[in-house]
Amino acid sequence: MTRKVTIRDLAEAAGVSVTTVSQILNGKGERFSLDTRRRVHQLQEEMGYVPDFNARNLIMKSAQTIGVLVPNLGNPFFSMFIKGVQSASRQRQFIPLIFGANHDEKLESYYLQELIKRAVDGLIIASASITGEAIDNILKKNGIPYLLIDQNGGPSMDGVRIDDDRGGQLAAQHLLAFGHRRIAVVMPQNATQNLRIRLAGFRQALAQAQVTLTDADIILSPMTKLGGYQATAAVLKQHPTAVFAINDETALGLMRGFHERGIRVPQDISVLGYDDIDLDEYVVPRLSSVHQPVVTMGEQATELLINRIHNRRQAAQVVALPVDFRQRESTGPVKPD
Repeated sequence: MTRKVTIRDLAEAAGVSVTTVSQILNGKGERFSLDTRRRVHQLQEEMGYVPDFNARNLIMKSAQTIGVLVPNLGNPFFSMFIKGVQSASRQRQFIPLIFGANHDEKLESYYLQELIKRAVDGLIIASASITGEAIDNILKKNGIPYLLIDQNGGPSMDGVRIDDDRGGQLAAQHLLAFGHRRIAVVMPQNATQNLRIRLAGFRQALAQAQVTLTDADIILSPMTKLGGYQATAAVLKQHPTAVFAINDETALGLMRGFHERGIRVPQDISVLGYDDIDLDEYVVPRLSSVHQPVVTMGEQATELLINRIHNRRQAAQVVALPVDFRQRESTGPVKPD
């Protein structure tokens, strides 16, 4: 078996010291001649030398890694979010370690502890099941910088804020403009703070139009495609003319359930989602949705976390991102009686 090329091999081939090679490869070789730097980089490529990650960590006192924990890797929303994380991480020369906890608190706790064991520099947590106890016992006690997505960590915490109140209002205003007054909502039982704000904005806009959303109009179901599909019968029992799904995955499941029952969208019932995932353009009918800048959310969350890693004492960083509306074909006027 061929022996792994070492930094000593590269130094001998370049005719310089190991320290010189190390400094050049770590971007600290300005004091060396351009010719020397070019020779080291050229030989590195020719010899296929890859720096020893663990040795580098000892020298730099940083793993240059961040942990990313999401509830469901199969959800297109989080796929788009991770795309933003990867883009910003690469720009800042960090490596993201990405895990999906599948809404399992025990698995989530396991991943958090393992990431800390592996000396990640910080964590982005987009899981709704993270508890205050886990934050206190695992993150704060170990001094790990972290950033919560879809939850407000408090005024002293870094965060990416989405105007979910405005998003909920946009959703209601769209349905009201089409004449809908009997409206159902599908959302999870243990809703995160951002979802509660979303619902509050939706309710507020309805109330301004003298439309009441009762507790019976709110159907509780998991925030997944299957959750939406399973909520179909409960939605239809309320006899709404429109349904607001708290996210696009739920909306897509509902549309499948309606189709199997011979109920046409939007002729018989309008379906409105939230997130604007890429699948919305490829279902029939195409899904109307409130747009969140999901990729930008991932980019900004990563930027804030890396800033915090480099400067633990800086003031709280908060980035506010807007929402807007994307009308497609799944919503339309109320069907005449």
